Order: sequence, then C-alpha cells, then structure tokens
Amino acid sequence: MKQKATAFFCSECGYESAKWMGQCPACHAWNTMVEEPVAPKSGGKSASGTGAFKRTQVSRPAYLKDIAADDSERMDTGFEELNRVLGGGIVAGSLVLVGGDPGIGKSTLLLQVCRKLANAGRKVLYISGEESLKQIKLRANRIGEITGELKFLCETDLDDVAASLLEEKPDVAVVDSIQTMYVEEISSAPGSVSQVREATNVLMQTAKNNAISIMVVGHMTKDGQVAGPKVLEHMVDTVLYFEGDRSASYRVLRAVKNRFGSTNEIGVFEMRAEGLAEVPNPSEYMLTGRPVGASGAAVACSMEGTRPILLEVQALVNKTAFGFPKRTAVGTDFNRVSLLMAVLEKRCRLPMSEYDAYVNIAGGVKMNEPALDLAIVLAIVSSYKDIPIDEHTLIFGEVGLSGEIRAVSMSEQRIREAAKLGFTKAVVPRVAADKIKGIKGIEILGAATLGEAIAKVLG
Repeated sequence: MKQKATAFFCSECGYESAKWMGQCPACHAWNTMVEEPVAPKSGGKSASGTGAFKRTQVSRPAYLKDIAADDSERMDTGFEELNRVLGGGIVAGSLVLVGGDPGIGKSTLLLQVCRKLANAGRKVLYISGEESLKQIKLRANRIGEITGELKFLCETDLDDVAASLLEEKPDVAVVDSIQTMYVEEISSAPGSVSQVREATNVLMQTAKNNAISIMVVGHMTKDGQVAGPKVLEHMVDTVLYFEGDRSASYRVLRAVKNRFGSTNEIGVFEMRAEGLAEVPNPSEYMLTGRPVGASGAAVACSMEGTRPILLEVQALVNKTAFGFPKRTAVGTDFNRVSLLMAVLEKRCRLPMSEYDAYVNIAGGVKMNEPALDLAIVLAIVSSYKDIPIDEHTLIFGEVGLSGEIRAVSMSEQRIREAAKLGFTKAVVPRVAADKIKGIKGIEILGAATLGEAIAKVLG
C-alpha cells in the first residue's frame, strides 16, 4: 500500500493524524493541526539516510545490580553553577536542551563550556547552523584562548552532522540550533514540526548508541516556550531555560526537566565583556542598591533547591483615582498578590480596595514560593502606612486565608544565610521560631498572625 505523502501534526505536542481535526485529541489544544510531509520509511535506517542506527546486535535485558554507573561518569563543565543545575555535571550519552530568548547568552555559555571541556582534555565538537566559522572565531576570541581538542563545523544537513559525529566520536557535542537542522527526505522547511521531531530523534539515537553527550540550543517563541513540538522536550533528558532581562547583566539558568538530578536548583551568571561569569553568592547581588529608609521594601528568603537566596520585595500603594483599583505584579504571581491584599482587607481591616498596588521582585528574577507571602504583605503595609522596615530584618512565611502565618521548609538555612550577610533580626512563623536555636548574631521573632507580624515589624 502506498504511503501517504503528508499528514497532520499538532504544533503543540507533535500528535500525528491522517486527517485534520479542530482539536488535538492528545493535548486538547484548538487549531494546532498543521499539514506537513511525513518521513519516508527507509528499511530500518533513520530518515536522515545515514544508516547509523541500524541494529547490529540484539539488545538483552539486564538486572539493575549488573549495570555499572556512578557519579564519576559525569563530566565537569568548568562552571559550578551549571554543574549544580545539571545535577553534578554532564552525563555521558545524555541529550540536553538549552532554551532562552534571543541574545540571552545561550551560545556564549555553551561555547565557554566547550572551551573549558577541551582545555580539560575532553574531545569536543561544536556544530553551528546559524554562524559561519569566521563569526564563531570572532566570538571565541572574546572568551579566551582555546588550547584543547575543540573542532567547529558549520552545517545544517543532518546527514552530514550525523556522519561527522560518528567519525569524530567526541565526548561532548553542541548543536546550535535544533531549528536550523533539516532532514533532506522531509520536504518541509527547517524548524517545522516534522523536521524538529526527526532531527531530535536522530541526535537522541546518536547520543545513546555512541555515548556522546549532546547539548542542543532551542529557540523560544513569543509565549516563552521552546519553538517546535512539545514532544521535543519529552525526548531530551534535560531541559534548561536561560532567564533574565537582556538589558540587565544577570542571568538565571533553571532546570525545567532533569532525568539525572533535581529541577529545583538554579545557576546565576553575570554577562561581562569576556562572556558569562558565575555568581557564587546570588543573595549579595540581589540586595545590591537597596534603598535606605524607604517605605515599601522588605527582604525575604526563597529556597531554590538547597540554596537560600535573599531578595528584596518592593511594594508601592497609592490612592486610586478611579473606582476600580489597579494591581500589578512583576516577578511573582499576580493572583497571589490579589489574594494577599484581600486577606489584608478582611483580617486587618485595611481599605486595600481603595488603593492601587504595585509589587516587584528586585533583580529581574521570578519567584513564586509561598515563603514570600509575609514579605509581600509587610511591604504593602509599609508602603500604605509610609513607615520603612528596618533594612537588617529578614521576613518570610506563608500567609493563609485566615490571616495565620504558616511554617515553610528549611527555615534554619534561610536564617543562617541572613546571619552571614549581617542581618540582625528575622520575623518568621512562630512554629519555626520555637524550633530554631543556637544561631548567633540574629534575633528571631515568631509571629502567628498577620496582626502580630505587623506590630513587631512596623510597631
């Protein structure tokens, strides 16, 4: 029976259908089915035609005790921040997707990683589908001297890319970017659902069968998602997002998916003239430039994995000129801010419905942890009453709908981090204050309700 030349694919999840449908039956998204050519069957070979993935031996099941694996097989990237996000380093044979906005520093970071790996004695191949060799050299000259075995290839044809990977057999390879790669047998344009899915499949097979660690750059859409089908993120082992404002110098690397480590860790980098540099103490830079004696500013502590990060919560409350108050939240959840203001009005009898409120997390980071609740509330009350909060006071705790302050995880680690940075007072949930003992140099004040916390902080 003759194979159909085209099929309909969901641009969100990659679901394939022989006919068009208004709603995808897999992810239930509307109007996402697009018609594209299908990959031809090639007798056991990949669609790229290389034939590199044809079975040469029958796979046999194995017991877990017979599988040799330990942490020593991870490769050190040369960046402690990146190692933390990856779970300890690059796992051999893994496929890592790095996404981020244009100009955020994805290519720069991966080129620096390649340089450090090559200088440490690893064999590295950098494949670019967007830049010429001269353009790469101009960028490489900026980050420092490369003395190890690092080779560059400018190619977009996946046949040649797969052949080069099998010929060179590098320890680590970088593909920049997956949206520029194309399979000749598929007639759709590079970056389409069919092309991205097939290209990722070929790279995944190459990585697994030959123990080559491949790091892939993914473009971002205007919605903040990696361009291409959602199946792209399902196929890879690790998905990393590079966040931050292009106009600011700091970047946050966050793991959204990680088969070999935690997804709670983040890495913080600073963009400099010579490339990206690690920020070993993010709390210090988050608090840089804090206003002295200004109302509406409170310092909170958020946990990202095992790392406590101190940050400044800013609030501005102003009498509304219209009947409907305006609410704005930058860096935190808008609905959470609205909820906390409703709690303030109901439980503390503050007329928040008559005031506009603007809440901001300084530093351009995004934090949604419930531990920020108490700091957001006290920053709003501070701005409302125009009474500044002591700049050496740390505030954290979750606020419930009854106005109670609930305990949060890892309270002791948060307080110890504040004590190291010179804070002298901490306003925390009473449950946590009763359990924490022996931290010198900082006074711990417990509060069970919002009214109690406001009295202790603002008098």
